[in-house]
Amino acid sequence: MRDLTFGVSIPTSVAAGTDPVAQALAAEELGFDFVSSSDHPCGSQPTYETWTMLSWIAARTSRIQVATRVLGVPYRPPAMVAKMAETLDRLSSGRLILGLGGGYSDEEFQAFGLGVPSPGEKVTGLKEAVTVIRGLWSESNFSFHGQRYQTEGAELEPKPAHHIPIWLGTFGSRALQVTGQVADGWIPSLGYAPTGALPAMRDRVLTAAAAAGRSPEEITCALNVEVRVGARSDPLPNGISGSVEHVASQLHDFVVAGFSAFNFIVAELDRSEQLQQIATGVIPALRALG
Repeated sequence: MRDLTFGVSIPTSVAAGTDPVAQALAAEELGFDFVSSSDHPCGSQPTYETWTMLSWIAARTSRIQVATRVLGVPYRPPAMVAKMAETLDRLSSGRLILGLGGGYSDEEFQAFGLGVPSPGEKVTGLKEAVTVIRGLWSESNFSFHGQRYQTEGAELEPKPAHHIPIWLGTFGSRALQVTGQVADGWIPSLGYAPTGALPAMRDRVLTAAAAAGRSPEEITCALNVEVRVGARSDPLPNGISGSVEHVASQLHDFVVAGFSAFNFIVAELDRSEQLQQIATGVIPALRALG
């Protein structure tokens, strides 16, 4: 069983009183391994742009990793994402986890004039995006002619100083297969992927990895999950709630099922208290379960 790692979701909200840097610094001080943020630039609620916000967080922290959870591929040309990622990773001394997804919200794409890819086109675009990004990170004069994306004799310098992990947030059958073929990690969200379906979905990822000549051990399986700690916590339909011991036990079930990383979403109302409970109670209890 690989070592466990733990992350914290940083909301992109610009509501009064929110401070993403302070939240990231608190997570770093509590010993979490990474912070992450989702990618929804279009909407009526005031929000920060994810990449810019995480860059600012990386500049103000010193140890904790930053993860995009996940960038919607149709929003940004993959070749530019390759350049952006290399720069952020270099300036942060190797602390980037590049999370990518095919794109969830068709309404956002339409509103921004990006067109609305079909489900099949989203998966094709996701696989091609990883190919373009990895190609630019590793090859000179990189040319690629895909259905969704192309490059022609493209040069990207400097190359990354080390391997930048790419995690994919995927759910459908073909997208899970793509994850196993090309990704370093898989990060589904509990709720979008029901608990009972997760083992079969993970098996599909790992089977595809083996078929592609990869070791399944190369792939980090991370779970994005809402958590509420408290002796009388109300049930969370798409998350885990209850006492420290109960939450640790529920998370341990996912560890047994093959998950080695968790990204925690907590309520903003008592965020500091919840993160303290997770860091000092839940995580030690989970590690003690072996």
